[in-house]
Amino acid sequence: MKHTARALTLALTLTGLLGAAIAAPKAQPKAPIPRKSAQEILAASPASDWRALNPDNTLLMELASGQVIIELAPRFAPAHVANIRALARGGYWDGLAILRVQDNFVTQWGDPDGEDAAKARALPAGANAKLPAEFSVPIDAIGKSARFTKLPDVDGWAPRTGFAEGFPVAADPKLGKAWLAHCYGVVGAGRSDAVDSSNGTELYAVIGQAPRGLDLNITVVGRVIKGMELLSALPRGAAAMGFYDKPEQRTGIQRIRLLADVPPAERPALQVLKTESPTWTQLLDARRYRGGWFVHSPGHIDICSASVPTRPAP
Repeated sequence: MKHTARALTLALTLTGLLGAAIAAPKAQPKAPIPRKSAQEILAASPASDWRALNPDNTLLMELASGQVIIELAPRFAPAHVANIRALARGGYWDGLAILRVQDNFVTQWGDPDGEDAAKARALPAGANAKLPAEFSVPIDAIGKSARFTKLPDVDGWAPRTGFAEGFPVAADPKLGKAWLAHCYGVVGAGRSDAVDSSNGTELYAVIGQAPRGLDLNITVVGRVIKGMELLSALPRGAAAMGFYDKPEQRTGIQRIRLLADVPPAERPALQVLKTESPTWTQLLDARRYRGGWFVHSPGHIDICSASVPTRPAP
């Protein structure tokens, strides 16, 4: 009986300790709440923390509702970006349309007759019909040359995340791979079942919750840096996967050009914050440790919860 009583007492003690541990998790060290807001941080940023757009790596999409500016990522998808440059210079998308808007997912554009060989628009000179899949690059590609800024925050999709040259990047050192993450505003090259069936003629922009399950499954070619509201506010398609039932429901594309082919006086003058800059680090901390209106400060961000700012060039 004594042994039984002792065992029962020990069991009750352990249960109490376990319950206390569950009820009262170990307190995390508190980080200081930033004294400046994001707006104040940006207003105080030095000119050296900003960069101009590279006209050879920037697309200007013109819709009746306004302009959409897309920054391309040749470091991560060199063959696709080269093909997209050739497509833009050949006027491939001019007069085509936005074909699909799926709620909380993507807006997609291209040739409505692209799958019909008899009707499909011909590729311009210099554009290739067949490209290799570019789902990832060697992890060394995001080393010092790409100015990779690693996030300390835990990510459920990759063991390492951060930003390189303004783009959200995920990486796995064990696999030796790095890739662009599917965050809001990221632009990818649509493909069919074959992994090498994308060539940049059909593109999409993420307009909803970050579909990170697409990472390492589709070639990502860039990100929208201006005009996302023009793509995300379009009427949703009623057919499967958000495609439009009727041609008249599509939004027409007036033209898509490389910024390098736009007369200098007509180019949108934008600057992008450098993601290796002190200002970017301060902005990330301001998002982790909220003050003011916030009652609870999360102390955490993920790669897709922090968008890289742009501003008009001075």
